[in-house]
Amino acid sequence: MRHKHFLVAGGSSGIGLELVRALTAGGDRVTCACRDPAPLGAIEGVETVPFDAADPEPTAELPPTLDGFVYCPGTINLKPFHRLGDADFLRDFEVNLLGAVRLLRLALPALKGAGSASVVLFSSVAAQTGLPFHASIAAAKGAVEGLVRSLAAELAPAVRVNGIAPSLTDTKLAAGLLDSEAKRHASAERHPLKRIGDPAGAASLAAFLLSDAAGFVSGQIFKVDGGLSALKPL
Repeated sequence: MRHKHFLVAGGSSGIGLELVRALTAGGDRVTCACRDPAPLGAIEGVETVPFDAADPEPTAELPPTLDGFVYCPGTINLKPFHRLGDADFLRDFEVNLLGAVRLLRLALPALKGAGSASVVLFSSVAAQTGLPFHASIAAAKGAVEGLVRSLAAELAPAVRVNGIAPSLTDTKLAAGLLDSEAKRHASAERHPLKRIGDPAGAASLAAFLLSDAAGFVSGQIFKVDGGLSALKPL
């Protein structure tokens, strides 16, 4: 079996780091575009390139051929709507959507060169489920979901494009929402499955979408949200 080469943006923490571990454990190579490469130092099969999701003109030396691209950077900016300024909306839009657009633009020739490649972008449960205090992040992630569907149509059949929409996941990004047992319990109770998300679970789904086993899947948004968007317990 041929080992593959993937580009993972934001692969030095959270879901991205779990994905890098899963891909390299299977013998694949990963180029990680990130600001802090230190957590990746002990993982074999990883090379890093500097990347800042807010950089309007990123440059990165990428491999000539890539079998897949995953964009993991995100934001959690929860405020009442009346307290959200233009800067909040612009920051969430830039990190979640424009960062993905800019890096994918750089990677696209290498993805097309593979003949059959896969792109995975991250949305949020808040994009399709109305949640209070999520206006700016829901707007940005809604744009990500629109991008997934449009690019899936435009880039077929050479490149598949899918999205993953998690609910609250136990990562560094969410630390402020999970920094006490009371907060963790309250967050778990909001989900029908009575737990919060595990980054390894979302990473496993991303790894599947990158694999040949998902070769007939494109243009989809997969919800990893403990049933929050679909279930209403009695």
